[in-house]
Amino acid sequence: MKCIAIINQKGGVGKTTSAVNIGAGLCFLKKKVLLVDLDPQAHLTYSTGIKAHELEKTLYHVFRGEIPIIDAIIERPTEAVLPFSSQSRHSGIFYVLPASLDLSGADLEFGSIAGREFLLKENLSSIKNYDYVFIDCPPSLGLLTLNALTTADEIYIPLQTEFLALQGISKLLETVEIVKKRLNHGLKITGIIGTRFDGRKRLNREVVERIRDYFGDQFFKTLIRENISLAEAPSFGKTIYEYKPDSYGAQDYFNLSKEILERDEKK
Repeated sequence: MKCIAIINQKGGVGKTTSAVNIGAGLCFLKKKVLLVDLDPQAHLTYSTGIKAHELEKTLYHVFRGEIPIIDAIIERPTEAVLPFSSQSRHSGIFYVLPASLDLSGADLEFGSIAGREFLLKENLSSIKNYDYVFIDCPPSLGLLTLNALTTADEIYIPLQTEFLALQGISKLLETVEIVKKRLNHGLKITGIIGTRFDGRKRLNREVVERIRDYFGDQFFKTLIRENISLAEAPSFGKTIYEYKPDSYGAQDYFNLSKEILERDEKK
């Protein structure tokens, strides 16, 4: 079971969008995927069509020890016809561990508990039947993100292909190194996802080269192009494949999912 944290303390870079659509893409490629919503805003939960405010069993209740993790996981069927795929019609089920607003007090509520950094890891250790687990992190470096870094094998960082993309990334890299040294020796950054790319803009192309120079092979070849459908899909509770299967967003995230799979199969 490969566990990947999708993280960037800067908001609006495509963390949730990437988690949902990579997860669904890998599901279409016959992998069993669990999406963990670790953000109190529950954006991933809502983006998959699950009404977080109506749930009685969420990750918060798992952290409180009120229910086993398996009781909070929700099956999410998905189906789409992708015109750019040789198979065309795809279907499957991915799984969601939903968040709730109650997680917003995690630092205070769980901050004094012994082993607070391992709450997520201890609970996930009881399930082993997934190929991929993607953790959608909040846009901060607090206790919840620390739990993700302690749990994950790998880190993906979405970066907008814009001027300030690398600004502030040093703090994240510093945090990753501290966690790697003290809590999770095997943690490594394996994927940088370029988002909101517009090949017509010289600045975007220049920023991509800067990111590629900085991160090398960690930078995925597939770029996620600027696409309004990616911003619209969450409000309908749909993946990009369900909402607009003929869009750039659907094509790019499906190609990225295939690239991730190809990388992992070579390891």
